[in-house]
Amino acid sequence: MPASHSIKAILADASVLLSTEEAKLEAQLLLQHVLNVNRAWLIAHANDALQLNIHAAFETLLKRRLAGEPMAYILGSREFYGLNILVTSDTLIPRPDTETLVDAALARASNNLNLSILDLGTGTGAIALAIAKNRPQASIAAVDTSEGALEVAKQNAHHLSIDNVEFLLSNWFENLNNQRFDIIVSNPPYIEIDDTHLTQGDLRFEPMSALASGADGLDDIRRIISDCLIYLKPQGWLMLEHGYNQAEQVADLMADAGLTNIETIKDLGNNDRVTLGKNPLIVSTHWD
Repeated sequence: MPASHSIKAILADASVLLSTEEAKLEAQLLLQHVLNVNRAWLIAHANDALQLNIHAAFETLLKRRLAGEPMAYILGSREFYGLNILVTSDTLIPRPDTETLVDAALARASNNLNLSILDLGTGTGAIALAIAKNRPQASIAAVDTSEGALEVAKQNAHHLSIDNVEFLLSNWFENLNNQRFDIIVSNPPYIEIDDTHLTQGDLRFEPMSALASGADGLDDIRRIISDCLIYLKPQGWLMLEHGYNQAEQVADLMADAGLTNIETIKDLGNNDRVTLGKNPLIVSTHWD
């Protein structure tokens, strides 16, 4: 495309090339990113011509998107629960469905209590940071087995000025030294290892270790549930995100482990998304 083309024409051409449902928006976001401007600026300057270096930078980003790379990785961020979350290829991209898990945790975490909350497999830190932002008196521990992901999570905490989250390198519960928590949340890998969706769309670019978990997708969920009572305080809650068709299996696993008050919550798409259960133990009021 010639350098003399206007912003309006360049965006129109890019939208045709992208041919996605959100092609127009994606083209605008890519150019906003290169120019470091908002949408209103683009509209106001629609008839301006782009400088050659800006046009070349836009073309580079457009080619990455045409190759299928997720917008979040190209732009380096994704909005989640009202927070601007930094994203890299070391992390899973935060998705709107996961906000259901945050809602569930906040509903059971009183705003005036000094609760201890654990986020297993924190990735970008999105879940932990969303909870921490809305429950500033709570103490949140966020663990991940990926050093790269933890570095991104720490950057997000700093960027968002959230200081009530502690980040720890750990394979699930391994490095927690028998700490106990009022609430444990997790969005673990839950896709079947041979699911064809793993070779399609955004999933092709995301870390496999954060997506797939065994033949039925439940290996990590089984491990979390089997160990959770060691780390849950009496009357504490375990809350797990899972696939739309896994709620019954997850609920059965929780029941087998001894959890009670088991409930499944639907996401905005009306799909079963989060199942939670309670540690039935009650704090003893008797002296030994």
